[in-house]
Order: sequence, then structure tokens, then C-alpha cells
Amino acid sequence: MSALSELYTEIALCQQCEIAKYRNKVVPGEGAEDADIMFIGEAPGWHEDQQGRPFVGPAGKYLDELLASIGLRREQVYIANVIKCRPHGNRDPLPMEIQNCRQWLERQIEIIRPKMIVARGRYSMTMFFPGKSISKIHGTAQKRDNVIYYAMYHPAAALHQQSLRRTIEEDMLKIPSLLARAETIQEEQQPQQLTMF
Repeated sequence: MSALSELYTEIALCQQCEIAKYRNKVVPGEGAEDADIMFIGEAPGWHEDQQGRPFVGPAGKYLDELLASIGLRREQVYIANVIKCRPHGNRDPLPMEIQNCRQWLERQIEIIRPKMIVARGRYSMTMFFPGKSISKIHGTAQKRDNVIYYAMYHPAAALHQQSLRRTIEEDMLKIPSLLARAETIQEEQQPQQLTMF
């Protein structure tokens, strides 16, 4: 059994939050255990709660299109959420729920060791870019501890606000060059900082 499979078993048994009582299925995450890129959203929605898989509703279909635009399929990346259970009535995750689930996400990151973490949406962004506003930093990257952190709008934002669609698509297209540039920086042993641009 892989390290991720073992972790999924632990997550499925988690009862730390009240929302565990209402979930249909826990949604730990899915994708390649050795993925270079890890996409982290906010919380499972109705479709995800039914299937136990992240990003399978309309936002997931859009994410698949975005991945295709940079020559990737979902099996080649890793997709997870900040919290692993659907908040009752699709409400926003509570701070306590985010805190309780943080250990699971941190362990996923440790196992996968991605080169790049794409924070999608405000709760994911707050975890990696505290105190920043998504409208100001989307499409920008920082490098810390050998990992590129990249901020993007959540795919669902484009479904509610068509004007964001082009922005999201343009931000997605920056990912391959960011990854390529990061590898060059590492090889040259330069200071481990990717400047905002």
C-alpha cells in the first residue's frame, strides 16, 4: 500500500469536525504520487461529496480544460482541497475546520514533494499567501524552501463571473515557464527566491 493510500485510510476515519457527520464521502485528493504540480482548492462541493473525488463538478470540468491548455491531464498532477469534507449546505469552511484538516494537507505535500503548489481560491491562498488579496496577487509566484507557490483564482470563479475566465486562462498558461525557470535557478545554485512578476 502506498503512503498516500495509507493516508487516505486515516482521513476517511477522521471525526474531528462536526461536518464529518454530514458528509457522504470524504474527499482526500487524487493524482500522481510523484506529481510536479499540486493544485489545492478550498473544499469539496456537492458533486465531490457524492463521488469522493476532488473537482468533478462543473469547476472540475473547467480545470480539466485548463490542464489541457498546458498539455497536462489530471492523472499527471495532484489535486486536493484545504478541507476534506463538504461543509454542510456548501457554506465556507470554518477556521477550526481548516485547522483540523491542515495536518492532512501537510502530510500530502510531504509525500508528494511537488515542485509547484498552485493555490486556487481564497482559503487555499490564505494558507500559502497570508494577508494577501487574490485580486492583487493572482498570476504571481514566490519560491520558498525549494517549492514555487503560485496564486490563481478558483476555477469556479469563472463560472460565476465570466469576466474572470480570460484572467484564469492567462494565469494557467504561465505555469510551464515558471516550472522551467525554477529548475534553472536550482541548477545554478542562485538564491532560492523567485521574484513576483
